[in-house]
Amino acid sequence: MTYEEAIAALYARRWLGMKLGLRNVRRLAALVGNPHQDLRFVHVAGTTGKGSTCAMLEAIYRAQGYRVGLFLSPHLVSFRERMQVNRRPIGKADVVRLAEELERRIASANDPGFAPTFFEMATVMALLWFREQGCELVMWETGMGGRLDATNLVRPSAAVITNVQFDHQQWLGDSLEAIAAEKAGIIKPGAPAVTGVEEPGPLDVIWRRAFEAGAPLRTVGPEDLEAPPIREARLPLPGAHQRRNAALALAVAEVLQPQFPVSSFALRKGLESVRLSGRCQTVRDAEGRLTALDGAHNPAGARALAATLRELFPGRRYVLVAGALQDKDWPGMWEAFAEEAEAAWLAPVASSRSADPGRLAAHARLTRPGLPVRTAGDLREALAKTARAPMRVITGSLYLVGEALGLLGLESGEGNPGGDWAAVSAPGTSSGEPAGGGAAL
Repeated sequence: MTYEEAIAALYARRWLGMKLGLRNVRRLAALVGNPHQDLRFVHVAGTTGKGSTCAMLEAIYRAQGYRVGLFLSPHLVSFRERMQVNRRPIGKADVVRLAEELERRIASANDPGFAPTFFEMATVMALLWFREQGCELVMWETGMGGRLDATNLVRPSAAVITNVQFDHQQWLGDSLEAIAAEKAGIIKPGAPAVTGVEEPGPLDVIWRRAFEAGAPLRTVGPEDLEAPPIREARLPLPGAHQRRNAALALAVAEVLQPQFPVSSFALRKGLESVRLSGRCQTVRDAEGRLTALDGAHNPAGARALAATLRELFPGRRYVLVAGALQDKDWPGMWEAFAEEAEAAWLAPVASSRSADPGRLAAHARLTRPGLPVRTAGDLREALAKTARAPMRVITGSLYLVGEALGLLGLESGEGNPGGDWAAVSAPGTSSGEPAGGGAAL
């Protein structure tokens, strides 16, 4: 099996859809010796900020000298981004070997009803690889929710709930309290938990779950955003929401200090060196035109993006290039996206779950009748039509942003934009660090 064949086989499992529940993933992990039982985890759930918080934690513990695993989803450009050790993605040969091993184990079960999904396969592959690599600590991002997410087979050293907003209501519930209950399902007996949730209803749910589990709960509030080293650190990931994610990461380091000591130097170095693509990642072409890419895919993410753009480029108008998946709250996202837009191009997302750009455009024109809104047959066309815009913002889905990174040639290198693009620094960062952390691995 080649790498391309292995990836095709994994993607073919997407037709199985999404299966909430742990039965399949536990069975698959058991077939390969339960690798998660030999690893230590920080399990991170939340509506937004999961990936950024995981990346910050990874950078902190790596700066201290630990061997750190990082599990993220979805990937932007390459499947290999999903599992990294000390920020080096899994090799193609290892992807092939582990995919073949899991396929053999599934076949040996001789059970037609045992059909792990794409995400369940990726989860167990990551566990196997992290154990082989001797990871001392793994930053473990949930796929969706928490309680029934495939990642929840682990017993973490600490659990993190970044925030609770509306997203995936068809699976997680139609109230913030119901969504909080699903996310709080990652809190395990005796393991400390950290949360940035402030809304009374969802926070009460999290407190109750922590009490039932006997898990000490540390809350992060506005005052933590001004504590050192956040106050002095030059964060490469811009925006007030990233300062909150940094405060969450520091709180985790604090509660884990007895088990995984880190110095104040490592805390600051980690925060200042973190990189993550597609989070308000901003680049400039040879003629000075700006492109910002952000995977905001729900109203909370869209509002955070809009606030960050106002912070980075006050008074600046932009051309919006956007797309969304069918199950997303496009009206809520559009309300934030369109606030500073001077025109919009809507394109399909490279997914079978893509929303029809025509339907998105109909809503956009209805709510902003004076704003020029056009549709494109694909993202390539939208990028070509907006190539000469003084500033454009590509957003609405991490899948769309991932495709854009590839089409724009930004996926090359070890965290550095490729092609003819120059990184744009966020205020307060060094000129060598791209806003948003550079290109995809």
